[in-house]
Amino acid sequence: MMGTCSLADAVALELPELVAFRHDLHRHPELSYEERRTSARVCEELEALGIAYKAGLARGTGVVAHLPATTGDLASAIAGRGAVALRADMDALPISECTGRPYASENPGVMHACGHDGHTTILLGAARVLSKLERRPNPVTFVFQPAEEGGAGGERMCDDGCLLGDEGGGLGAPVGRIFGLHGWPNVPVGTVATRPGPLLAATDDFVVRVRGTGGHAAYPHLSNDPIVAAAHVVTALQTIASRNVGPTDSVVVTVGRIGGGTANNVIPTCVELIGTVRTLRAETRRHARERFYKVVEHTAGAFGCRAEIDWEEGYPVTQNDAALTEHFFGVARAALGDSRVSVVEHPSLGGEDFSYYGRHVPACFFMLGLLPTGQDAATTPKLHQAEFDFNDDAIPTGVEMMCRLALAER
Repeated sequence: MMGTCSLADAVALELPELVAFRHDLHRHPELSYEERRTSARVCEELEALGIAYKAGLARGTGVVAHLPATTGDLASAIAGRGAVALRADMDALPISECTGRPYASENPGVMHACGHDGHTTILLGAARVLSKLERRPNPVTFVFQPAEEGGAGGERMCDDGCLLGDEGGGLGAPVGRIFGLHGWPNVPVGTVATRPGPLLAATDDFVVRVRGTGGHAAYPHLSNDPIVAAAHVVTALQTIASRNVGPTDSVVVTVGRIGGGTANNVIPTCVELIGTVRTLRAETRRHARERFYKVVEHTAGAFGCRAEIDWEEGYPVTQNDAALTEHFFGVARAALGDSRVSVVEHPSLGGEDFSYYGRHVPACFFMLGLLPTGQDAATTPKLHQAEFDFNDDAIPTGVEMMCRLALAER
């Protein structure tokens, strides 16, 4: 393996073109399963590098690429290690950009507000560096997936065999372990962080329709008011966290939208509640759903209304394999130094479809620091905000870490 300085120098040589590539992606963001231009740009770069790739996965825009080990894929597969997979997501969000950057979105109402342009650039950077090394002890699979933002593109990539190698719809040797990253605005630039076990939450979504009997606002006793019932439903749902789940466990029940009514003097027939439930353990996830149905249905019933519930099971918990996470920490500390590597104390209740890969192979997801030096985390634009932009200064650390993880023998 190359020394730290040599690999860092190799990354630095690629940096100007990587920044330009990232700005190009940022200028042309695409929503989930619409990443046709982004996918084509990735394929162009892989073609120029001479890296074997397969496009058209996950409903058309997913790409998997593969670099064999310099000692041969077969020997590595026989040794039981399999390929090391590195993953990035490519989709943007339906948000109007307010960064004022010269490379701001040219697609009205769509922007890279979650940094997936940076993730894709980092993975491409790793491919560029790794493809030029004389020695690669492991075969490496690159997973460029669509539709992380609610579309479960990771699940579709797995269904299409991106982890299974030549025999299962992917490329090269089957994957033995996988790593992914996410830019994190409140983690200092140049640093990385993660934790073993749950890192990000399971994400379930719901739509509740509380149906009553409409009427004149002056005569509420002649109606079954769904607005009053819905208000009590929102309040009662908070008891799932405060009274149904232990105080050392985690659950969030958030109603993000309420809709109903047409005029100040009309009691409507229906009120709609839309929201999400987040949990960190499978048992808590099941229990929260059971309680949700009972609380909603019985509370609505107490006001003479009835509730219709549409429940959509979302992403699983992003669970970091304990042994692979220890391996990550060893690689990161050797490459970056102890001061640039930290353990995440508590999981986040955000969700990630990287979780699907961990259902098939040992997986480790880590946070890449984006917070500029000397800047206050409290005032820095956060993920999914119109003012957010990925920090180009984080690209070298991200590329180096992906390369180190791909090269590390385990």
